[in-house]
Amino acid sequence: MRGWSTFATAALLFALALPAAAQSPNPLPEGIQIGLSTDAVSITAGFSGADLTIFGSLENPDPLVARQGRYDVIVVLEGPPRPVVVRRKDRVLGVWVNLESETFENVPVSYSVATTRPLQDITEPNSYKQLSLGASNLYMQPADATDSPATIEEFTVALRERKAATGLYSENVGGVQFLSQNLFRATVRLAPNVPVGTHKARAFLFKSGLFLKESSAQLEIRKSGFEQSIFRVAHDYSFLYGVFAVSLAMITGWLGRLIFRKD
Repeated sequence: MRGWSTFATAALLFALALPAAAQSPNPLPEGIQIGLSTDAVSITAGFSGADLTIFGSLENPDPLVARQGRYDVIVVLEGPPRPVVVRRKDRVLGVWVNLESETFENVPVSYSVATTRPLQDITEPNSYKQLSLGASNLYMQPADATDSPATIEEFTVALRERKAATGLYSENVGGVQFLSQNLFRATVRLAPNVPVGTHKARAFLFKSGLFLKESSAQLEIRKSGFEQSIFRVAHDYSFLYGVFAVSLAMITGWLGRLIFRKD
């Protein structure tokens, strides 16, 4: 009887454990993946900007959390890093001249953000700083670290404002929309002056304000047509291109003088 009693007790505990395991909300960790319809975008001289659509999916989403709308996604399209010089103009004797400048290294030339909600409603500001997520949280590395922190901060703010004014740094609140519990679509803006080169698309998944996972993909933006030919020649044969450009300028000036000279 004692053996049967032990077996019955174990069976009862196992039976009670089954519903609890069945009710366990999402035993697998959530993840995120994004995909681009193309890995290259060609632009011409008449390019006036465009919207780029990025599709993605959540892996192993919790249905209850999804129904409650507690998943948030932030998608970033980050341009290639390049050095940038910021100059400050001051008025001297009635003339505006460049007096001070600051050089920053490895600055993303463009930075477009799309979100499910306003950034302040997704997570805490410290989380964005830790992830370097958002234009205001990008670290702008000064070339000369001996400059005063106040000067570096002043030029950093000016750099971000200039990028935003030219449309290279942008934010699209509501640009990420869920199509189902696990599928979403993001729309990021390509500015008319978007730089050529390798861009990086990154997607960040948050659950109830907590960062979970990140996924990334690459996108190549390049010129096409006659502009691409000139661009390739200028980079592959820079010396010959320079000689040709100077010669063309001299010939144009000489022809202009012949045509418009007064006898």
